[in-house]
Amino acid sequence: MRSAVALTGALALSLVSGCAQGGAGAGANTVTYWLWDANQLPAYQACAKGFEQENPGLKVKISQLGWDDYWTKLTASFIAGTQPDVFTDHIQKFGQFADLKVLEPLDDLDVDPAAYQPGLADNWIGRDGHRYGTPKDWDTVALFYNGKMVRSAGLTPQQMAGLAWNPKDGGTFEKAVARLTVDTHGRRGDEPGFDKHHVKVYGLATGGGGDGDGQTTWSNFAASAGWSYTDKKRWGQKYRYDSKTFQSVIKWYFGLAKKGYLAPLTDYSAGANPANAQVAAGKAATAFDGAWMISTYAATKGVEVATAPTPAGPTGERATMMNGLADSVTKNAHNKRGAKKWVRYLASDACQQIVGRYGIVFPATPDGTKAAVAAYGRKGIDVSAFTKPVTDRKDFRTFTFPITNYAADVYALMHPAMQGIYGSGRSAGSLDQTTDQINLILSQ
Repeated sequence: MRSAVALTGALALSLVSGCAQGGAGAGANTVTYWLWDANQLPAYQACAKGFEQENPGLKVKISQLGWDDYWTKLTASFIAGTQPDVFTDHIQKFGQFADLKVLEPLDDLDVDPAAYQPGLADNWIGRDGHRYGTPKDWDTVALFYNGKMVRSAGLTPQQMAGLAWNPKDGGTFEKAVARLTVDTHGRRGDEPGFDKHHVKVYGLATGGGGDGDGQTTWSNFAASAGWSYTDKKRWGQKYRYDSKTFQSVIKWYFGLAKKGYLAPLTDYSAGANPANAQVAAGKAATAFDGAWMISTYAATKGVEVATAPTPAGPTGERATMMNGLADSVTKNAHNKRGAKKWVRYLASDACQQIVGRYGIVFPATPDGTKAAVAAYGRKGIDVSAFTKPVTDRKDFRTFTFPITNYAADVYALMHPAMQGIYGSGRSAGSLDQTTDQINLILSQ
């Protein structure tokens, strides 16, 4: 899971005064490193071996924690002085961490932005002009679908790859998800007598309300309509959830649930019933999801999974969030010199190609990406729906998570707001008030 979860307010405030010297009990010649993705652990263990060979006397101790535990324990470690030397950072976290001065500036590493996929390195420059992360990997979002269900609906892979949408009638995308929706009597969503209250298979799985970023839900629609989260690409001072364009997108998107084509909010659970589980269970025919889920979908038993790019929008472009993780060094790292060496190695083409060969994620360097594409190919997995947006800048728009301060506060306000629109019939226009509240906080 790659979308950010808000920091607990009390812990966030406590960070200001809680950083004692420490380092999770590791020795002076050990660099401690935390990550959350169990699938990536073997790849980084392999990188650690390469690093240790190049740096005799230094050892890397890797700890992997689940997504929820990761951020809770990381925050607590800053307070207790048991923080790791290096950790996998998320774009929506680092601004707040940098503001609280728990990250070490990495300007002395002389990171060359041109060595990585476009935009990845620039995202980790704080408001103060210092670098706080080195590029690690990247991901985009595409449409996963059940090939058998698509054929049964009379649709072709070419049609799925060429879908388009608009907020007025939903375009060919809405027609497709309507056709893929089947009620308990066997009637499709585009057929007379369809019962939207008793649906057996939804055309589109639910990924929840999307909070303030909509990474795997509504973000590609909003961006392909020409909308952006904030008034500036990075470190904006005003969010734009009060935009009429955005609200028209949200009204249409969640309106799919009212028509019975999009699974209801009550079907979603990040832990028990995420979008991929809905597809695996045959409860949904399609799902928007991220590149980090490619191997999970490919391993789904009994389901022929294929992928298509996100639909083209009113602007004529297709759009997808392009998120990129980074590795950050903690301000009070017990082995800061070793930590910076490890971060430099993690960002090197040598490590990135090692990671790429595991075929789990797309590393940040072009050669690392090529290695990953080849690894997926050896597994018989076509990843072009995820890679083409990065290479085809004419027909695709890529964008990042909103990069601002107070990300936790934005989440705290947008989570219930979007849940209310999706699940409780709250109007999209109610986002005007939510936006005012968010922008007031940003103005402090």
